[in-house]
Amino acid sequence: MTDVQAQLDLILRGAVEVIQQAELEAKLKRSLAEKRPLRVKAGFDPTAPDLHLGHTVLIHKLKHFQDLGHQVIFLIGDFTGMIGDPTGVSETRKALTKEQVQDNAKTYQRQIFKILDPEKTTIEFNSRWMGPMTADGLIELAAHYRVARMMERDDFQKRYQEQKPISVHEFLYPLVQGYDSVALKADVELGGTDQKFNLLVGRELQRDYGQEPQVVITMPLLEGTDGVKKMSKSVGNYIALEDKPGEMFGKVMSISDRLMYRYYELLTTEDLGRVKALHPMEAKQTLAELIVAQYHGADAGKEGKAEFQQKFQEREFPDEPDVRLRLTQQDLRDGQAIGLVDLVAKTGLVPSKSEARRLIAQGGIELDGQKQQDANALLALAEGRQYRLKIGRRKFATVERA
Repeated sequence: MTDVQAQLDLILRGAVEVIQQAELEAKLKRSLAEKRPLRVKAGFDPTAPDLHLGHTVLIHKLKHFQDLGHQVIFLIGDFTGMIGDPTGVSETRKALTKEQVQDNAKTYQRQIFKILDPEKTTIEFNSRWMGPMTADGLIELAAHYRVARMMERDDFQKRYQEQKPISVHEFLYPLVQGYDSVALKADVELGGTDQKFNLLVGRELQRDYGQEPQVVITMPLLEGTDGVKKMSKSVGNYIALEDKPGEMFGKVMSISDRLMYRYYELLTTEDLGRVKALHPMEAKQTLAELIVAQYHGADAGKEGKAEFQQKFQEREFPDEPDVRLRLTQQDLRDGQAIGLVDLVAKTGLVPSKSEARRLIAQGGIELDGQKQQDANALLALAEGRQYRLKIGRRKFATVERA
């Protein structure tokens, strides 16, 4: 195992909150001294048959721990899946049947090993300890938590105030998730920011059961391709792990530059400084290739990139553009960058800057095949590199910085 600081650098990459970091450092130091890997848990309810990139934020963090030599536990909540997670919902979830949960769990196992090492991953099902639990055991578990504490949870509190029904079985969800940590003797549990309440229940129950409380690490909820809402199949802004390679590549290429860097941080271990030094178009194609290669193989990633470049950069852009624009130092602000509106106006292919702004707002401007929708954007153009600018449907310019 690597030293504590080197481990922390990777573990904390992209994390929102660590409860408590001092405890994590102490656990890592003890792990090194005793040569005992930490037990790191993340739970997933098999409520749908396929996973998307949003789910993999936690799986990639598990992989970080795995690469550092720790024991990762991928917990499939086949028992909790039949209760239904009340997190973030305004009404009681419809419970899944045991058969539905088991079918979905099978697909999860197939998909996660695109990221995790199957030889070093422990797969658990919480039905293993919850299924045999007697009524006496469940009553004893329920006695460890108070209703008042349960009602501090935002979703329960909101539904209660709005006089929307809360079923008693929903209170069992955070209790069972917390007890999972007791059953697995977890040192660390990972979860999305929306799972913080449930993760903290695990800490409290471990104390009650005489165990050292787990460290909680929350990860952000990954925005979908729209760049606004959490990635979700119901919203339609998702990239499924089993999307076809070409479709997956195209979806990644559709995200904004800002979101691209977030995907790099949460879904790869690429050096972010190096990535930000690349031209955004090059960086995004590299990201799309990496993601496709992860789930479909290196050849599929290369093919996806080649097809994209051929379709969007060779076929659509004419050999002879309407304008060849060469920018001098005087055209750039502080000799470094140029505003997108100024760049479009300088081509002479629009009558005014206001028309340039209108086209940008409507998604009618593309730079190297990528839509530009921020009229206030500043473009740092690399010296000696040629850029392809598409204005509206039929106007084209190449831009080069002298």
